[in-house]
Amino acid sequence: MSKYLLDKFLFTIDRDPELVERYREDAAGTVAWWEEELANRILNCTSGERSTWLAFTDEERQALVAQDHVTLFRMGAHPFLTLTLFIAMFERDHGPLEYQKAYGKALQHLTLPYPDIAT
Repeated sequence: MSKYLLDKFLFTIDRDPELVERYREDAAGTVAWWEEELANRILNCTSGERSTWLAFTDEERQALVAQDHVTLFRMGAHPFLTLTLFIAMFERDHGPLEYQKAYGKALQHLTLPYPDIAT
């Protein structure tokens, strides 16, 4: 499992409005495309600079496709990254702050110590 790769996915999708919409409409296709095209790209370098070994585990891929922020949090994905991306994706479907309240409520059963979010 790579918390770095989960966070990289959340970060890069959230920074591009077109990718936010793509992930909202076709999560499975977006995750598969991103893993193939961007997972091994080194951010802020020339496009020729790439890694070769990064890939999601089946569990990570499933949580990203399901857009399951609780499971992503348990895996160690940074909660700020899931919150900001999922606000961009889902807040429009709810009243003001309703999505944020639902996000927090879904996590309220978790107790200390919280999963380590360091990468």
